[in-house]
Amino acid sequence: MGPIQPEDSLALDRVIGLGTPQSVGNFRFWFADQRWEWSDEVAMMHGYEPGTVTPTTELLLRHKHPDDRAQVANALAKSIDDAEPFSSRHRIIDTAGGVHHVIVVADHLHDDAGRVAGTSGYYIDVTDTLEVHRQEALDDALPELWASRAVIEQAKGAVMLVYGVSAEQAFKVLSWRSQETNIKLRTLASRLVADFASLTDSTVALRTRFDHLLLTAHQRVDVG
Repeated sequence: MGPIQPEDSLALDRVIGLGTPQSVGNFRFWFADQRWEWSDEVAMMHGYEPGTVTPTTELLLRHKHPDDRAQVANALAKSIDDAEPFSSRHRIIDTAGGVHHVIVVADHLHDDAGRVAGTSGYYIDVTDTLEVHRQEALDDALPELWASRAVIEQAKGAVMLVYGVSAEQAFKVLSWRSQETNIKLRTLASRLVADFASLTDSTVALRTRFDHLLLTAHQRVDVG
């Protein structure tokens, strides 16, 4: 095998280094008054210019794909009733009629006294699949990457199972957390795979607990 070429170096970084930024925005939702806050990115996913819309539950549901609206409404109602994070995978229809496939990953939102007051997290737009050249880079990774690839594939499999998404979309989710936390993708994947073995809940509880693991995995990484 010849020397590593510049494009191979990029492949190395994409596979085992930091993930690339994704289309991600954050939100907060308070249970008591059912008040929403959207970041500019989430507003733009829905087709609004930043600062031009006040999000409400009615508005949120209006933008859901008709086939997904009941599912999201039920997930939100359960979130409020059980004081649990609002998590979902569904489609958004923006103001121009474009369809966005999103994953909502969330955790508890606490008040100043430490009580659960709502839920906060991220919208991840996974509409676009990976670019062809990135997929080719993954397929053609160098032999010394196999160990890293194996654990990344396991972490991708966990994300695919929990969120019901494709391999490409699962990689985008992992890449986003890698970039967001400044933790190498292979390191974050190893932590998630180790954590995943502890999950034995039902499907709904599994999603809630995995959301928490995904959002906090970087805190359990040994950086030494």
